[in-house]
Amino acid sequence: MADDKTAITELATALGCLGDSTVDWAVLQRPDELLVEDTAWDQLTRGLHDPALAALADAAFDNGVAFAAHPDALDGKRPRRIEWTGGRRPPGDQVIPADLRIDRVFLVSCKYSSKVLHNAAPARVFDHLLVESARHDRRDWYGVVAPDEHRRLAVAAASAVRCRFPADPADADRDDRRRLRDALREVGRRWPEGAEEAYRDLCRTVSRRTATRWRDAARGRPAQEQLLWRLLRLGSAPYFVVGINRDDRMRLRIETPWDWRQAHELRRFDIEADDVGQPQVRWWATVRDRHDDVERVVEGHVEIRWSHGRFGAPPEAKVYLDTPHSEVPGYAPLS
Repeated sequence: MADDKTAITELATALGCLGDSTVDWAVLQRPDELLVEDTAWDQLTRGLHDPALAALADAAFDNGVAFAAHPDALDGKRPRRIEWTGGRRPPGDQVIPADLRIDRVFLVSCKYSSKVLHNAAPARVFDHLLVESARHDRRDWYGVVAPDEHRRLAVAAASAVRCRFPADPADADRDDRRRLRDALREVGRRWPEGAEEAYRDLCRTVSRRTATRWRDAARGRPAQEQLLWRLLRLGSAPYFVVGINRDDRMRLRIETPWDWRQAHELRRFDIEADDVGQPQVRWWATVRDRHDDVERVVEGHVEIRWSHGRFGAPPEAKVYLDTPHSEVPGYAPLS
């Protein structure tokens, strides 16, 4: 089930497309065109009593109103059917991150104060360049690219908190991981004495070797262009993103790779390790606009961090977009 912020922003966006005057009145009406369960309506009703969530709901409703009116979107037509994913991941290789599907045609992604593009297994990002496959290496990424540093950190951390844990994290089962995770939580967010330097070594090594591995996988302009399209989630069909980015309303049409190539040319794609206190890699692309012959840079970073707390589960790769959405080549603002 989607959390309250996600549910409220996505459902309020949908309601804004249906022509009512306010989100509160729309919730009271519970229009049949929005195909959700009673539990979703109840969640939305509760959220409107929270002032912070109510303000987000108003902004999302306004985005829905604008989307319904825009000639490149619904062009004033009232939808007959709006489907909501409800926080569930659709089956298959889903390139388009749609939260709403309107009249089985218009796909809408709702993004409210989020810069996250992907949350994936590190091997899928760095080895397979975001191509979906059942053959991704599911091993612990830290153990794959920095096995010695990973073992040293595990030994130092377990010793500092007097926790039983295998000398090699690759031998740890779920109970081992939870035990060490919980013991580390008890001593606070900082690493216990004796483990700080081991963690810094792990961060530097993972960042450096991951960057090298990613550059090797993305050699050549065709591979880099495909990677950029996947990072930016350009799909075979156009879709829309509405939301809030840095306190500004965001209403965008996301182009297809075919559209992108007509208007833009990738000149460079760079990858570098980042030394920021956690394993992290920066990426940036230099893109020439074919119409005005101006080069623009779109950039982001990938955090490689444990899911569910330190040692709680193998790390995941969280891909962030650092360039404002409205400045990204291929993200066309709805004026």
